[in-house]
Amino acid sequence: MKTNGTRRAAPADPASGHGPDAVLPVPSVAAGDGRTRLAVARLLMEQGPVTAAVVASELELTEPAVRRHLDALITDGEAEARRQPSARPRGRGRPAKEYVLTDAGRVRFGHGYDDLASSALRFLAERAGTEAVDAFARKRVLDLIGGARDEITGADDRADALARVLTARGYAAQTRQAGLGVQLCQHHCPVAHVAAEFPELCEAETKAFSELLGTHVQRLATIARGDAACTTHVPLEDPELLGRTARHHHDGDESARARSRRPPMQAR
Repeated sequence: MKTNGTRRAAPADPASGHGPDAVLPVPSVAAGDGRTRLAVARLLMEQGPVTAAVVASELELTEPAVRRHLDALITDGEAEARRQPSARPRGRGRPAKEYVLTDAGRVRFGHGYDDLASSALRFLAERAGTEAVDAFARKRVLDLIGGARDEITGADDRADALARVLTARGYAAQTRQAGLGVQLCQHHCPVAHVAAEFPELCEAETKAFSELLGTHVQRLATIARGDAACTTHVPLEDPELLGRTARHHHDGDESARARSRRPPMQAR
């Protein structure tokens, strides 16, 4: 069955913003590699597992062109190939491959995980009260840090260590100097949409940061409130933290002075 200019949408997905009766355009395969690859991925989602020959026929492309896009999707972890099952013996040659989208590949088409998580927390609040939501938020942060607690608390620069752990967990975190303090910036938040309704998630995270860093911290901005990043100010009034920062800057200054004392290289 050939695809035409429009198609009837699948059941409503709150994350995608389309209702069950929405009519969505099928990407044009003539509009460049990006749209062609999206069209291939959409076909895998709607009809997979399918062979490259079926994809080529449906999209009116050559098989080599389709295989190029399938290989790219596999390299990106968005699709996988399987051997086509057959109930009868085949002739010579290898069994045909069938292709399906992976969970990572389905993400580009939206999902309802945020809505599901929000619904679950609403149910928890209604049945067990806000204390249960607070307990869940605290447990989530503990699970997030996991076995990295000692790595953070034992580091010379705890803020940098915390940023490294958060980055490994998908939060794209970094630190930067800000006066007599440090700002911990998280440029991604996997639970931002849920935290917009349940700020307890942010509050529990802030408290955990304070405990890990050994000092009071202050949340200046959050992605959940519409800011560009989640920014936490870590003051350095604490003598131990001030000492670490002073040593860090002293070492940096000494290195800079040592470089400046080196005689210039003679031109040849």
